[in-house]
Amino acid sequence: MVRRAAVLTVTVMSTLAEISMPTDDSPPIEVDILIVGAGPAGLYGAYYAGFRGLRVAVMDVLPQPGGQITAMYPEKPIYDIAGLPSVRGRDLVDNLLAQAAPYGPEYLLGHQAVDLSYDDDRPVVRSVQGATVRAGAVIVTGGIGTFTPRPLPAARSFDGRGLVYFVRRLADHTDQDVVIVGGGDSAFDWADSLAPLARSVTIVHRRDRFRAHAATVERVREAGVEILVNSAVTAAAGSDGLETVQVTHLPDGTTRELKAQTLIAALGFTADLGPLLGWGLELRSRRITVGTDMATNLPRVYAAGDITDYPGKVRLIAVGFGEVATAVNNAATVIDPEAELFPGHSTDGPAERK
Repeated sequence: MVRRAAVLTVTVMSTLAEISMPTDDSPPIEVDILIVGAGPAGLYGAYYAGFRGLRVAVMDVLPQPGGQITAMYPEKPIYDIAGLPSVRGRDLVDNLLAQAAPYGPEYLLGHQAVDLSYDDDRPVVRSVQGATVRAGAVIVTGGIGTFTPRPLPAARSFDGRGLVYFVRRLADHTDQDVVIVGGGDSAFDWADSLAPLARSVTIVHRRDRFRAHAATVERVREAGVEILVNSAVTAAAGSDGLETVQVTHLPDGTTRELKAQTLIAALGFTADLGPLLGWGLELRSRRITVGTDMATNLPRVYAAGDITDYPGKVRLIAVGFGEVATAVNNAATVIDPEAELFPGHSTDGPAERK
C-alpha cells in the first residue's frame, strides 16, 4: 500500500491540504509509478496509471499542480485540447485533477526531484525537501524544467507594484491601463483576453514582425489594441505603484509616455533542467531523448510531454497526453511482465479489461 503520510493530497477543484512534510529519516514512499512533473501530461498520467490499477505518486517543485499553466496563464483560453473548443487554463487543471482523483494519486508538491538511484532494479528518487520515493518506474513529465521569466530592466523597481510577468486573474486588471511588452503568443493572448476588461491595452514590441499566431494578431488589432512596433519600454514612473511608462521608438529615438497601472513583461523565460542533468539521461538540445515507447536510456525511466525529443516531435498539450499514456502502458509491462501492453478501452467493463 502507498504510505499516505508526508505528502500533499489534492482534492477536486485544486483544493490542497498539507498533511505533513517528510524528513530525511522518513521511510520511502512505495508506488508503482512516480511521475516527476505535475503539468497537464503528468496529471493525465496520474489518471491513466490509476486506470491501469497502478499506485502513483506525482512530484513537482511548484507548490500547486498544473505546471506552466498554473504558474503562467491560468486564465488564458487553450484551444488545442481535443473535444474542447476552448478551455481556461485553470479549468483544464481542475478537470485533470478531478479525472485522476478516483484513483487516489499521491501529490508531493513543492518537492524538487534531485537524486536518482536504484534498489533491486527499482528506481529511487529523493527530493531536496527530504521525500524518498521507491517506484517500479519513473515517468518524467517536467515540461521545460524550472523556468524563470526574462526581466524587463527598465521597470525592475516596480516588480510587484505594477510590473508582472504572468496574468493570474484577468479581473484584477479591470478598468486599468495595461501595457504589454512582447511579440509572441503570450503577449497577444493576454491582449486578446484583457481588451474587453481593461480601460486600454497597448502592445510594445522591438520589431515589426510577430511570433504570435497570425489569427490572434488580427483579432487583437480588430479589438482596438494599439500596437507600437520597433519600440521598447525604456523607463517607468509612479509613487506607490506604477503610473506611467516611457516608450522609445528605436529607429529615431523619439519617446512617448503612456498611462499604465499594469505592465506585463511577456518576454519569454529561461528554462533549466536542474538536478535532472545529473541523472545521466541522454539529452538533445537540453531535452530528454526517448524512443517510440517513451523510454529513456536509463532503466525503468520514461519521459513524456514537452521535455522529450525525438524525430518529428510536436510540442502540444494534446501530444503530451498521448505520450504519457504510451509511457504508462510500456512501464506497466516492465513492472509486471505478465501485464498486457494495451489494457483495453476505458469504455470497456472491468471484466473485459482483464
